[in-house]
Amino acid sequence: MIRVLVIATNPVVRAGLSAVLTTNPKLTVLTSSASDLDTLTGEVLQLQPDVVLLVSIPHRDSDYHPIDVLRQLTDMSQDASVAIVVFTDIDSIDLEVYLNSGVRGILTQASTESEIMSCVEAVASGLVVLHPDVVESLLPLKESSLREAIANPVQALTPREIEVLQMLGFGLGNKAIAKRLSISEHTVKFHVSSIFQKLSVSTRTEAVTVGVRLGLLML
Repeated sequence: MIRVLVIATNPVVRAGLSAVLTTNPKLTVLTSSASDLDTLTGEVLQLQPDVVLLVSIPHRDSDYHPIDVLRQLTDMSQDASVAIVVFTDIDSIDLEVYLNSGVRGILTQASTESEIMSCVEAVASGLVVLHPDVVESLLPLKESSLREAIANPVQALTPREIEVLQMLGFGLGNKAIAKRLSISEHTVKFHVSSIFQKLSVSTRTEAVTVGVRLGLLML
């Protein structure tokens, strides 16, 4: 069973998502009604969920901001195997912040019930999931980079660079990548720089986006 903790300041949203998830026999749904960060992190530590579904849509009457919660949860997930899924408004997505924070999944208000459940199962298995609307919102800005990458087949990534790119897709930082691959941070920086050059990109988000389009990453 996959233990899913639903976090939302709006009780109606929280109840709705919980109701959707409980229809899946593979999932055990947990809910949090905490109104402050200390109580919330305490609940996460006590309940030990496999997946945290965070509704990141700010409300004026909220006692805590979703980004603050995200930072707290990602700090906690470094030591515990907790996969974080952000459920957010497409217009307020900061993909680079989310990925760099270690978020495993990003859903939008347009997500269907099946997409939500599939996302939860996928991130619990170690995959990264982006809602199609999120990917589509990025692609128009990256077409030139994609064309350049396709037009230069000799600039193919090495197996090690593909490994590093996949970890960028997981939102891991250089230090975490170095630890996973048992190499130095300096070597990781070298690989990241090489990836940027070969894919004709300048940020990690662009690298992940182009990697998805080239079939180097499965999201």
